[in-house]
Amino acid sequence: MGLLSLLRKLRKSEREARILVLGLDNSGKTTILKKLADEDITHIMPTQGFNIQSVVHDGFKLNVWDVGGQKSIRPYWRNYYDNTDVLIYVVDSADTTRLEEVNKELSELLAEEKLAGVPLLVFANKQDLMGALSAADISTGLNLEAISGRSWSIQACSAKRGDGLEAGMGWAVERVRAKDASA
Repeated sequence: MGLLSLLRKLRKSEREARILVLGLDNSGKTTILKKLADEDITHIMPTQGFNIQSVVHDGFKLNVWDVGGQKSIRPYWRNYYDNTDVLIYVVDSADTTRLEEVNKELSELLAEEKLAGVPLLVFANKQDLMGALSAADISTGLNLEAISGRSWSIQACSAKRGDGLEAGMGWAVERVRAKDASA
C-alpha cells in the first residue's frame, strides 16, 4: 500500500462536520460551545467576531463555529454559510420580549440559498431560568412546523447546567451521518 492510498484511506475514516451556531446576542451560544468542549464557563464575554472549537462527539470531529449575535455583526453571518453541515440556532427562552426578532432572523437564515436544505437544530436555551418558555412554546413562536425542505429539531437545554446539549448534538451528528451515507 503506497503512501497516497494510505492517506486517502485515513481521510475517509476521518469524519468531520462543520456546525454553524447562530442566534441573537446573549442567547448562550458561547456558553454552549464552551460547555461542549468542557471549558470553564464562569467568565464568558460577548463574542465580537467568532469562536471556533473542535469537539469530538460520537466519533465525529465537529468544527463548531460560534458567530457573534449583536445586531451590528448579523450582516456578516453570511460569510460563514459555506459548507455548513448543520445549523444550530440558539434562542434565549427566558427573553420573551425578543421572540419576534428571533423569528425574523431565523426566517432570513432559512431563506439563504447557501443554507438551503441544511438541517436545523434550535436550542431553546436557558430552561433553568424562571419564566423560560418551553421548547414547544418556542417552536410555536418560531412557526417551526411550517419549515419544509430540511430536517429540523428543537431541543430544550440549559447551557450552564449542560442539560439537553448531548441530545441536541446527537441529533446533529445523526443528520451528518445520514448525509455521509447518501453521498
